[in-house]
Amino acid sequence: MDIQIKQVVDYLESKVPLSLQESYDNCGLLVGNNNQLVGGILLCLDVTEDVLNEAIQLKCNLIIAHHPFIFSGIKKLTGANSTQNILITAIKNDIAIYAGHTNYDNVDFGVNKIICEKLGLQNLKILAPQKNSLLKLQTYVPTEHASSLRNAIFEAGAGSIGEYTNCSFNTEGTGTFKASIEAIPFVGEKNKNHLEPETKIEVIFPSYIQSKVISALIKNHPYQEVAYDIIALQNSNPKIGAGMIGELSNEINETDLLKLISERFNAEGIRHTNLLGKNVKKVAVCGGSGSFLLNDAIANGADFFITADFKYHQFFDAEGKIVIADIGHFESEQFTTELFFSLLKEKFSTFAIHFSKTKTNPINYFKA
Repeated sequence: MDIQIKQVVDYLESKVPLSLQESYDNCGLLVGNNNQLVGGILLCLDVTEDVLNEAIQLKCNLIIAHHPFIFSGIKKLTGANSTQNILITAIKNDIAIYAGHTNYDNVDFGVNKIICEKLGLQNLKILAPQKNSLLKLQTYVPTEHASSLRNAIFEAGAGSIGEYTNCSFNTEGTGTFKASIEAIPFVGEKNKNHLEPETKIEVIFPSYIQSKVISALIKNHPYQEVAYDIIALQNSNPKIGAGMIGELSNEINETDLLKLISERFNAEGIRHTNLLGKNVKKVAVCGGSGSFLLNDAIANGADFFITADFKYHQFFDAEGKIVIADIGHFESEQFTTELFFSLLKEKFSTFAIHFSKTKTNPINYFKA
């Protein structure tokens, strides 16, 4: 079966919507023809000219990367720098490039969960849950149709609260209306007041699935005109947000944890604050630049915070309350390609998916 790039993109974004990316980010299809058929996919962390050449050799016409190679506007395309060369070469060779970046950082099955899994952490939860990303739907339906409508809304993704699904609140009451002469009323008569036993259904859902939820509501509601309210909530969303925190199955000392990190992430140069001389049980993580989450890690009682890109003066902010372990940006995010692979394999099996073998970590460590 032939698969278009658009089908791959649509599937990935149904799992991890672009709306979850940070405001500064540039996720999505960066270059390429949506209607082109997929010949093969190359997965990587960064798109470089060498990665692009690797894709050409492997006959892959779609590259899926974690980091976008385009962030700022491009006013000229003359091959004056690496970004322009990548664009020119990709276009010449009909290679599409897609980036899944901070949206993959912000989902509970994303980049940070992989870090936790590599360390064997349990009892995982988002470190800094996102606020203002939940909505409440209130609608009114004839009572005998309430069950089928609820199920349709649940199927669309509404009604999940933490580890619970199919959550709703229901109130019985009486609806009134008078259908016009042009109406096609489901119950009652035209131009006559009508009272109908109705159930008010209330469900919570993440804002990025609003169109899907409303579509399910309209499609499955028996009334010609559907009455509903959408209410913005300030509640935190436990499934969406930055960083993650979990627990080791057994406490270990700080040095043994550093050794474990070095081994699991092939981290050759871990920068860390002073060790506190105690065993470690609770560990916070953030793939990539995570210094902004230090206070959240401390507030959640983490003994260790594993991330990258801490500046010199930021290490002082640990204040003897936590051990910061800066393992490197590449090292912390290198397994993101495994996440891409697992998502793609759930849906597609008609083309080859390759992991890039090109070394893209721009940082090297000198050993005397």
